[in-house]
Amino acid sequence: MKLVDTRDDSLEASFKEALLNPASKTGGLYAPKNLPCFKGEDFKGLSYTDFALKLIQSFEFGEDESFKEALKTYASFDDSTCPIKIRKVDEKLFINELYHGPTRAFKDMALQPFGVLLQAFSEGKNFLIVCATSGDTGPATLKSFENASNVKVACIYPDQGTSRVQALQMKHLQAKNLKILPISGDFDEAQSALKALLADEDFKNSLKLQNTELSAANSVNFGRILFQIIYHYYATLELGEIDIIVPSGNFGDALGAYYAKKMGAKIGRIKIASNANNILTEFFTKGEYDLRGKKLIKTISPAMDILISSNIERLVFDKFGSKRTNELFTQLKKDQFFKLTKAELEALKEDFDAAYCDDKECIAYIKDFAKNSLIDPHTATCLKLLDTNKKTLITSTAEWVKFTPSMYEALFDKKCADEQEAMVEIAERYGAGIKTEIFDLFKDEDKKAKVYESHELKNAIIEWIKQ
Repeated sequence: MKLVDTRDDSLEASFKEALLNPASKTGGLYAPKNLPCFKGEDFKGLSYTDFALKLIQSFEFGEDESFKEALKTYASFDDSTCPIKIRKVDEKLFINELYHGPTRAFKDMALQPFGVLLQAFSEGKNFLIVCATSGDTGPATLKSFENASNVKVACIYPDQGTSRVQALQMKHLQAKNLKILPISGDFDEAQSALKALLADEDFKNSLKLQNTELSAANSVNFGRILFQIIYHYYATLELGEIDIIVPSGNFGDALGAYYAKKMGAKIGRIKIASNANNILTEFFTKGEYDLRGKKLIKTISPAMDILISSNIERLVFDKFGSKRTNELFTQLKKDQFFKLTKAELEALKEDFDAAYCDDKECIAYIKDFAKNSLIDPHTATCLKLLDTNKKTLITSTAEWVKFTPSMYEALFDKKCADEQEAMVEIAERYGAGIKTEIFDLFKDEDKKAKVYESHELKNAIIEWIKQ
């Protein structure tokens, strides 16, 4: 199967080409023109990795041996036999815990195998991976390529836009092939900087002079999305038909659920939970994508502090085709706005619901749900969309320890004075375990990183590559 450009579906790329060079000529993204039909029930009872390989093979990308090696990375997760944990809350509610990898967030599910694939496909060439992160993509990407011999990673993130633990995870990884680039702006600015670098021919030529190719690890890369389809589909084999609620920022996780449904997974409604940055709620309820006059709001669920959700473009392409996608996203760039037709909005509503909750609501959800278990501030937003009469799977994207100050305030109605002490107090009160690797991060508290302006990134990266 070939992937096509979302803005001109006559432009094709193999999976390997799209993974290594995710930036299309039109400014669009690579996506499947038609998704394969996959009869997952035929493989019920297989291990997670064996099931994953069968699903991947349905795309007919080839490269089976490389995928087999990539999937072996799941053996390093908490449970070496299965990287996810589906936890039953009651007869109707289940939680898909996707954070049992090395950086305690769902991004490990895609980025650990992604790192193996990219190195296998690079054929000995030197690569620079650039990623932008609102908190979890950065640590997962850096960890995936730590000490890789022919891959360097430059990670762009908002200096004041991640949790303390997320920032420390990035600072903690000190391998020579890794560079962190905190910027003074927000995540949307970081993501815009990434897209600008991917489209910058002068930047790419400068890298070529250093015998280095350019790629990206964000979910603009379809190599990320592929692995996010799997866990949604796999869950339906265990639970049967379900609604899925996804806390969403850049929409890659939710897109994985949509693709899984189209491929044959027994998924009913896909419910998109947002925080106060409710751009996706407006899109799915009004059919409008409106950036005019909007400013990013900092919330206690920082990985969702996003206004420009890249993967919405892949959804629009799948629903309405490349011509319409090009029209809408050209208009968005020009006018900071587009509006779907009534028929197009109805087509979205065939699959999706959406709602958002503010920090006050989120704190209340965390405190109330603690009677069952601890959920982080991103997972908590999902409870706004819970229908207790429907069999539902909540997608839990990060472990609570990454957001201790918010958790402490929610659980004890006061601010924490010391994050490590607060973490221990929560763990003891609620019988939760904490990985020693999390405590080790605080040893790096005094490590400082230069904060950049966006216009400085290009030269900073080139100078680092030359060293």
